[in-house]
Amino acid sequence: MGGVNYVSRRRAALQPEEPDEESWEELVPLPPSCPLAGTAAGSWGGREAPGAMLGKGAGGSGAKPAKPSFVSYVSPEEIHKKEPIEKEVNLHLLPGELLLCEANTVLKCVQEDGSNRGACGKLICTNFKIAFLGDESASDDNEPEFKNKIIGENDITLHCIDHIYGVYDEKKKSLSGQLKKYPEKLIIHCKDLRVFHFCLRYTKEEEVKRIVSGIVHHSQTPKLLKRLFLFSYATAVPTNTDIQNQTVMFDAIKDWRVELERTKGNMKYKVLSANEAYKVSEKLPLYFVVPMSLSEESILQYQGRGIPIWCWSCHNGASLLKMSAFPKEQEDNTLQMHKIFLDGVYKTINKPPYEVLKTDDLSSSLPSLQDIQAAYTRFKQLFLIDNSTDFWDTDVKWFSLLESTNWLEIVRRCLKKAIEVAEYLEGQNTNVLLVEENASDLCCVISSLVQVMMDSHYRTKFGFQSLIQKEWVMGGHCFLDRCNHLRQNDKEEAPVFLLFLDCVWQLVQQYPPAFEFTETYLTVLSDSLYIPIFSTFFFNSQHQKDTNTSGEGHSAQSSHFRFLTVWDWSVQFESKAQVLLNNPLYVEKPKLDKSQRKTTRFKHQRQLSLPLTQTKSSPKRGFFREETDHFIKNILGKRISKLINSSDELHNNFTEFYDSWHCKPVDFHGLLLPHIDGPGIKVWAQRYLRWIPEAQLLGGGTVATATKILDMIEEVQSLQKKMDEKHSLTVPQGRESLPMLRNSARLSSLFPFALLQRHSLKPVLPTSTWKDLEDEDDLAKRDDEFVDLSEVI
Repeated sequence: MGGVNYVSRRRAALQPEEPDEESWEELVPLPPSCPLAGTAAGSWGGREAPGAMLGKGAGGSGAKPAKPSFVSYVSPEEIHKKEPIEKEVNLHLLPGELLLCEANTVLKCVQEDGSNRGACGKLICTNFKIAFLGDESASDDNEPEFKNKIIGENDITLHCIDHIYGVYDEKKKSLSGQLKKYPEKLIIHCKDLRVFHFCLRYTKEEEVKRIVSGIVHHSQTPKLLKRLFLFSYATAVPTNTDIQNQTVMFDAIKDWRVELERTKGNMKYKVLSANEAYKVSEKLPLYFVVPMSLSEESILQYQGRGIPIWCWSCHNGASLLKMSAFPKEQEDNTLQMHKIFLDGVYKTINKPPYEVLKTDDLSSSLPSLQDIQAAYTRFKQLFLIDNSTDFWDTDVKWFSLLESTNWLEIVRRCLKKAIEVAEYLEGQNTNVLLVEENASDLCCVISSLVQVMMDSHYRTKFGFQSLIQKEWVMGGHCFLDRCNHLRQNDKEEAPVFLLFLDCVWQLVQQYPPAFEFTETYLTVLSDSLYIPIFSTFFFNSQHQKDTNTSGEGHSAQSSHFRFLTVWDWSVQFESKAQVLLNNPLYVEKPKLDKSQRKTTRFKHQRQLSLPLTQTKSSPKRGFFREETDHFIKNILGKRISKLINSSDELHNNFTEFYDSWHCKPVDFHGLLLPHIDGPGIKVWAQRYLRWIPEAQLLGGGTVATATKILDMIEEVQSLQKKMDEKHSLTVPQGRESLPMLRNSARLSSLFPFALLQRHSLKPVLPTSTWKDLEDEDDLAKRDDEFVDLSEVI
């Protein structure tokens, strides 16, 4: 073949014989003046071209390189014209999705050990996503079976883009607004912690301008609500009448009544329909629950502020409530009016059955939204890794860097606060009122955690989804602002819902048999925050959704939009993949027969083994007047420093309650209290480390445990089937198996988001240490560094 060189797509190896047509690519040596000179398909950045390597011949490193037999000035585009991709990847557009711009001859880089490799293809931008269409079509052996039908491996929704950087002369700069100069390389950091590198060095200048400007404009600039792809998709998608959703949506008054009856709270609380036309407040749902003694006039007076709203009732009659506080910056006359109003509310409920009430101002006992956002910003930087060198550089200071982010400490504090609330409800039979400015952020976190810990119904998949609908969607959590979907106000952004999912994951990994869903379920739920075809996480309130759906108030029947709910998992995953969302270790709650139901009164078994703490007897007046006065001062902005929440009595009660519970066997259908000390709080590895191959455990992780358990389940089911056949009994339907786990040799701890991937070996000394050794002789001067010398000896 003369001077024609061949290079393998799978490895940079030389092959003197004629290559296979499907796995080899023909390359032509290029002159030094050509931008592609010295590079091979999928290989660039300082590495020697295969032509140069062939030219060295057998003479070794000392021999003079031989000149190529011929020189070709063929452009990369003409190469692709002559050698078309046999398996061309077609662009799949969703209903309502439009192609905006595209660029050819884009190289998607794969960062490995500091050397650049990649695949050549086309980069496109639509009004829904950024997609890379390359010739790296996965083979049957490497193709993941857990695939999202909406988002491909090389797709990024516009809402999932966190930051965009351009590389100019080896320097990385953030891109935004109008660009005067266009980069030679594009780096995209995603909110699901993926990192994409696109080399534009060989792309036409006009195409570079269009694709870079298009991506920056459509992902970074502020936009209007109805400009979101959510509305384009909802208009164009065909109606599916076959969807059967078992999740309780809490958008009808009957849903609230059923929930009150289920928790035995219907004796003290009532469902209100006064907000059907949003006459009370636009932030409240159409229907909500309040104490029976409250009048409708008092609820209408201040748009729902200062009104205790019911969340959940414990089996012993104690209830969890929440309240929107009055603004703290008010004039004296307004403050006095608010004080009189609050006095009237408490006098109304200051009688049985509301004997004791404990208030907790979450704004003073938990971190602010700004602190949460700052902590997560530091935390996510640990996982946005460009290459393995950066990974090993941070490895030597992993624990100190992790601690300095303060993210795990915030998770621990939220779990501790939920335990404190559970202690009042379960141990002291006391009503708890959570207070926050709008009762839609930290109130959602704590109230949801308490219910997950105390009510096994919310540990099932449909129960958990119903809880999110009740406390978050109908509770008025500002998903649109907190996720910054419109890019209008960065100050309102805060990962509050992700904080809640992280706290739930701590419980799932500590008590797997207690949950019907898996950590994979929580991970894909967090990813769904940025998929704008579901309305669940793209509105600030039900009022905002209703007004933008119908255009004129609450009139859903006149709506022409067909919004999907995220709870229909068949939209994203095939039935075989949905099996991974269900926990094979889940211990189902035994069903009582009719005779047991009549004679047995439901009660958590966990309480039978708990030593009840001595509490003060309920005063005749209903609750402590002193606590009421202090609470009113808190509501009005005159915060009392740690008067109640940090008292010695509270600490002693909490410690006794916490230690006593952990000394007893766990009832997976009763109260669950997480371990919050020391290593009990862990990093959610599947979500944060799944895109980093260096962090994988080959053949290990939770997938290894699941594989062994499934093998045992399969064996037991087989034996049961044989016994039933022997006795001529009907064979019961077994649990759905996971065929993708059968070949465990291909799996790692990154499963199911990736199969076995490349794995770089840890250097004997970290890269940063080698660099410092050039300037420092004394390694002891290094602070908080670890040197692995085990392989040196």
